[in-house]
Amino acid sequence: MTAQSSKRSLWQRRHLRNFGLYVSAAYLIALLVLSVLAPWIAPYSPTHQDLGAVLMPPGPQHLLGADDLGRDVFSRLIFGAPLSLFGSILAVLVACAIGLPFGLIAGFSGGWIDAVISRTIDTMLSFPAIVLAIGVTGALGVGLINSMIAIGIVFSPTVARLVRGQTLIGREALYVDAGRCFGATNTRLVLRHILPNAVQPVIVQVTLLLATALLAEASLSFLGLGVQPPQPSWGAMLSRAYHYMEIEPSQMYAPGLAILMTALAFNTLGESLRVLLDPTMKNR
Repeated sequence: MTAQSSKRSLWQRRHLRNFGLYVSAAYLIALLVLSVLAPWIAPYSPTHQDLGAVLMPPGPQHLLGADDLGRDVFSRLIFGAPLSLFGSILAVLVACAIGLPFGLIAGFSGGWIDAVISRTIDTMLSFPAIVLAIGVTGALGVGLINSMIAIGIVFSPTVARLVRGQTLIGREALYVDAGRCFGATNTRLVLRHILPNAVQPVIVQVTLLLATALLAEASLSFLGLGVQPPQPSWGAMLSRAYHYMEIEPSQMYAPGLAILMTALAFNTLGESLRVLLDPTMKNR
């Protein structure tokens, strides 16, 4: 094989490997644009009720049908997108705000501080995530903000454990020893040297957590603990459609596919970023 054909083959493998990245990013950008333009794209108000169109199947008047109150499913699907995306992002931000500093402190300090934080992480991880989220939501109160804070608290041990592991590796690096020799403080060593090297796996984990947060938000909204009526939510739409599954099963298709495709896009994006940011994969 010539050098030119070898380079062409490597270029093709890289682009095929990043195909999922392009597709998932394009889908998420399109969903974001759709969320911003929802008031102008949606044919109806998400709360408008037409009692003459109750449980109407998909057709020219209602592209995706109408729910049990005669509300347009397509309009509610579009208006539910920004709430689902906002909820997922808020949950991940809360998880990072809690998990990142505790992971850095545990990994860099060591000793009894690391032991206490690590046992706390293990204790939280021993509970099923959705059960713990329901418990925290019950303590904070129902609603999108409170449910997403609860999900963020539940996800924070995952971020903390990942950051702790990366900090333990970075703490023993030569550049940290060199910084100590030049009189750098612990705060400077953590913020300027250890944290930047721990960001790469955190970015990948955050992308994957967005998909999990989306599913968790849909689950809590399905149970009535998330977005409250009459605000549209994909999980709440599934909850209402579930009661009429035998009468009009098409009610479940739109929100179900929206949750599935968005979660799949986040997972694909995270996996593509992992491959893209991994230095060992660059020449494969």
